[in-house]
Amino acid sequence: MAHTRFAPDRGLTSRMVLTMFLLGLLYVVFVGALVALGVQAVAVLLIAGAMLLVQYFMSDRIALFAMHGRVVGPQEAPELHGVIDRLCAMADMPKPRVAIADSDVPNAFATGRNQKNAVVCATTGLLRRLDRAELEGVLAHEMSHVAHRDVAVMTIASFLGIVAGLMTRVALYSGLGGRRDNQNGAPIGLIVMLVSVLVYAVSFLLTRALSRYRELAADRAGALLTQRPSALA
Repeated sequence: MAHTRFAPDRGLTSRMVLTMFLLGLLYVVFVGALVALGVQAVAVLLIAGAMLLVQYFMSDRIALFAMHGRVVGPQEAPELHGVIDRLCAMADMPKPRVAIADSDVPNAFATGRNQKNAVVCATTGLLRRLDRAELEGVLAHEMSHVAHRDVAVMTIASFLGIVAGLMTRVALYSGLGGRRDNQNGAPIGLIVMLVSVLVYAVSFLLTRALSRYRELAADRAGALLTQRPSALA
């Protein structure tokens, strides 16, 4: 975690390290299985790697585009900027870009691979429903994701799931399902598909478990920073 006044969380750090280790181990087993089956997985790995890089370096733009969010200045959203300014001063971290999404659903999110490229977005529904203390609690939660570099970690953690998903599609649509390594052997494509589905399921469960704890850790860090857990609740 970069230096900020957000409370450090050893539990979050240990879970991130453990999850990344397990995903790496799963990745090694997966590639080994593909090699043993004689599958040429280089092209798939290159495609997945390109997708990872795009997701990693453009996560802020992708998230804003998906939510129809737009970056706003202090003149357009003075109250929102005021809350972000106060939280940045409290947390001793650089100010992220501030955005608003036109949606009645009360929601907020933070994205960006690091503090310099971060953006915090709130929906119009959230701004309309919450008072200042509640808004501060929610945004402190979101900014703690930036401080803990959660976006970067989850992007990397999702890489194996992307590879497994691509391999499943290759097996389904390239005609490998009917190909056999010998006349009496099982279809190679079917084996690849089953292995890919299993790997995807395991990686999905690991990343979901990490994601859930990240949310709890963000609640804790946001409440400690603002000293008003009741407002966040």
